[in-house]
Amino acid sequence: MATLGNPTNTIAVLQKYQFQFQKKYGQNFLIDANILEKIIDAAGVCSEDCILEIGPGIGTMTQYLCERAREVVTVEIDSKLIPILKQDTLVAYDNVTILNEDILKVNINTIVQERNNGRPIKVVANLPYYITTPIIMGLFESHVPLDSITIMVQKEVAQRMQAEPSTKDYGALSLAVNYYAKPQVMMTVPASCFMPRPNVDSAVIKLTCYDKPRTIVSDEKRMFDIIHASFNQRRKTLVNGLVNAAGLNITKERVLTALEKMNLPATIRGEALTLTQFAALTELL
Repeated sequence: MATLGNPTNTIAVLQKYQFQFQKKYGQNFLIDANILEKIIDAAGVCSEDCILEIGPGIGTMTQYLCERAREVVTVEIDSKLIPILKQDTLVAYDNVTILNEDILKVNINTIVQERNNGRPIKVVANLPYYITTPIIMGLFESHVPLDSITIMVQKEVAQRMQAEPSTKDYGALSLAVNYYAKPQVMMTVPASCFMPRPNVDSAVIKLTCYDKPRTIVSDEKRMFDIIHASFNQRRKTLVNGLVNAAGLNITKERVLTALEKMNLPATIRGEALTLTQFAALTELL
């Protein structure tokens, strides 16, 4: 079993199995051992942890996780990678479970109950760019017991996750992440650290999950519907965004009354509101 995390061993495994990269799965494998060590450190992986890894690829980061964690559950959608993982790169580890599944369809709560007695798990992953947001939101919205989510994502997505109000990167993703967790960009990772090389640089961001959401709102879904409507057309005022949103059924008068009660101008845009203000607006509407 070759230790992965360098180009030579990665190429050897890919050639042995005649593996072809699948563009539809956004496959880019890390080939920098130093970065891998830093990700494991950033995630704070220790011998008590149960780790959920999403998209292990050929098992590069999985090897590092297995060395540090008590147990690793890894979910890979590409069936062509399963033989490589089971028969080769992870064969030496008895603390790993390999699932050939789509992470968006996996019942993660079941994994938490069966593998970690219902205690919070840590998620560590090098996420495919095209599906980053659905995966993160799926984890949060399923209310799985989570300690933290440490993920490699496109650099600009990481910037959006920790953006502040009234900045160009601030949007629905910033608000959703901040509702559930404290985001912190741990490092940037150049495109040269991957095979094949992606078109953009990446960043590792750690989302440290709150025990309960940061702000109290009686209807979480309603709040996020309002948030999404507020950012659908960024240059429009908040009033226009909400009134024109299909399915919200909010009149202009109601929005203006709510803004007045909050001492906010009628011309305000969604990008100026904080999470707490969106929660207050939701209650008023």
